[in-house]
Amino acid sequence: MPKIVDHGERREEVVEAARRVILREGIEAATTRAIAREAGYSNGVLTHYFADKDDIMLSALRSSHRRIVERLRGKLAGLTGLAALRELLLDNLPLDDERAGESALEIGFWSRSMTSPAMLEAQRAEAEELRYLVRSLLGAAAGGGEIATSDDLDDVTERLLALVDGLSAHHLLYPDRLGAERLERMLDAELGRLRPAGGADG
Repeated sequence: MPKIVDHGERREEVVEAARRVILREGIEAATTRAIAREAGYSNGVLTHYFADKDDIMLSALRSSHRRIVERLRGKLAGLTGLAALRELLLDNLPLDDERAGESALEIGFWSRSMTSPAMLEAQRAEAEELRYLVRSLLGAAAGGGEIATSDDLDDVTERLLALVDGLSAHHLLYPDRLGAERLERMLDAELGRLRPAGGADG
């Protein structure tokens, strides 16, 4: 009796193999040959499940984003406003090995997105979801009196996202200079500037 192949499972194995190669050796090392070897399959198997290398890369990126979303659901449960915003932004900083790997993967895709329209579109779509969530939580915090700023909240959103991206990149490049505790302290300082004068910390 012929072996029944679970195509969804096999595709996911290839995606996870790509993710491991990218995290371990960098995005440039993630050739189809390297991914196939990591997954334990032939190159022919990859071409059966994916249109090309970019298709594999996009799938790996989306897989990473799904992991992050699942983790955030648990972290944000029961939180609103500024508390939820802080937790969201902290989760996007490389404060442990798991998140450092995610940040490295994300940043590795930035340069590739500049030459791949499909990857750039996917990056922008994913980034827009995060931007929307940050802006919504800022609006809720402002509505609840948790923050007071004369700055446009769209500008504040961009500033917070740029801070997270910049701190993440600097931590990966200069971990001795910018450790996890300092990352968290700098984020809290930025959020603290949004609080009403005399507002409580936390």
